[in-house]
Amino acid sequence: MDFKQFLVVLRRRWLSIVLLVTITVGVASALTFTQTPQYASQSRVFLTVDVRNTTDAYAASLFASNRASSYADLAGSTELAQRVIDQLDLDMTAEQLASRISAEVTESTSLIELRVTADDPQEARTIAEVTTAQFTKYIADLETPRAGSESQLIAQVTDEASLNRSQVSPNVALNLTVAVLIGLLVGIALAVTRDLLDRTIRTADHVAELTDAPVLASIGFDHDIRTAPLLTDLGGFAARTEAFRLLRTNLQFIDLDHQPRSLVITSAVPGEGKTMTSTNLALALAQTGRNTLIIDADLRRPRVASTLGLDPAIGLTTALVGKTEIHDAIQVHEASGLHVLASGAKPPNPTEILQSKITQDLIRRLRSSYDMVIIDAPPLLPVADASVLAKLADGVIIVVRHGRTTKDQVNEAIKRLNQVGARLYGVVVNMVAKRAVGSYYYYYYEETGPAGRQPIAGPTRAGDKTGRRQA
Repeated sequence: MDFKQFLVVLRRRWLSIVLLVTITVGVASALTFTQTPQYASQSRVFLTVDVRNTTDAYAASLFASNRASSYADLAGSTELAQRVIDQLDLDMTAEQLASRISAEVTESTSLIELRVTADDPQEARTIAEVTTAQFTKYIADLETPRAGSESQLIAQVTDEASLNRSQVSPNVALNLTVAVLIGLLVGIALAVTRDLLDRTIRTADHVAELTDAPVLASIGFDHDIRTAPLLTDLGGFAARTEAFRLLRTNLQFIDLDHQPRSLVITSAVPGEGKTMTSTNLALALAQTGRNTLIIDADLRRPRVASTLGLDPAIGLTTALVGKTEIHDAIQVHEASGLHVLASGAKPPNPTEILQSKITQDLIRRLRSSYDMVIIDAPPLLPVADASVLAKLADGVIIVVRHGRTTKDQVNEAIKRLNQVGARLYGVVVNMVAKRAVGSYYYYYYEETGPAGRQPIAGPTRAGDKTGRRQA
């Protein structure tokens, strides 16, 4: 991953990074602001040796320095803490007070700095004053183990206990800064890890890894797809309209020597938006004046007719079994002039029906009667129907859903097409999210649409049709 790809990952995953930073800052804030503020008071004690001979001064200085480190350790002893508790009559144990007392020796000196923390600045100063006094007595007691003897080591208070009204703990600025840094590091690490483990289709390079077929178009995600699923519901300059115009135009350059007249539109798995893509592509072709027919060959979950507001009960299966003539089964979408052959009644054996010779002959006859025949087929991986239909058409277009369809699913779908000798014309990337603006797909002036999400349509009665049967 180079730096440019790293920036693209950050841009795509920025929301999760911000979320992690927010969580870490929230946790740090909760811990910080629920802690009791602590205040500190400092004092200093100087250790010296009583010598009158200057010859011994250097040795005395070394002796005092060595002793200073030892007594600094003893400043946090329970013995000293108990003396302070007894004098101040504190309501705590020696261990509790000892944890509040610390001492540090100034480097290369015999100067000891005592530090006492408490919940109140005045209390900290009071305890520090008594601790300092008891500390000097404690040193004297240790240096005079025998009664009547004199201590050569003298502890003198050089700085009385201070009164500091600024809290020393918790450090709000430091805690929040560390929380932000931790959140950023964890968020970026997770974002990069997720991207490296992500097997979904997101860029043109991902498609190129799987097939030489081009990306014919990308269709943006549209929250209004349920209320305006068709191109006839949109304005002429809507982004979704432009996307299908681009797809319609690119079809003209697929094979200049042999222009396709029949296309199978399918997907690897359900939910990729292949029905909406095939329907709107057929509408886009019909709007140019081309004699276009769309066949709803998804006999398991037919949706083309209901999407167009036509009667789904009469169509392909009713014509195949001889209940109606094919010209009576074809309906016309009045708003666009698109001819529609609905699925008809659901059969118990869809694959066998599509494999039959009568179905193959019918599709060949329809192909010769129209400028373009669009066949909406079931997904490739769950059933074999699309593979059967792919052999009857000039080529296939696979619809993949941006950020959801995986490379493995697309790869397996392409293998199934290759097994039956079908030609893959290209790939349509559907439901491209707005945040994918950094990818190679998204290039529209405005954001409108997932041409691809299946609309929720209720049952359509014959009298509610917006089209008519072809005479």
